Amino acid sequence: MKSTVTVRLTEDMRVALAEIAQRQNRPASEVVRDSLRRYLAKELFQKSRDTTLPFAESQGFLTDEDVFLTIS
Repeated sequence: MKSTVTVRLTEDMRVALAEIAQRQNRPASEVVRDSLRRYLAKELFQKSRDTTLPFAESQGFLTDEDVFLTIS
């Protein structure tokens, strides 16, 4: 199911979006959807990370290297 959302852009943002869309030969709406999809994925990842980080720290996982050493 698709729905429509109205977003107000500054003139600078509108011009930049139009330039990017033209350069990529894609509709502006596709560029916006792709950008929003990436933003939402990043936010969901951050939420998951924030939820699991206290547990990981309590188990001694303080850095990425700690994780790599454990799974290697």
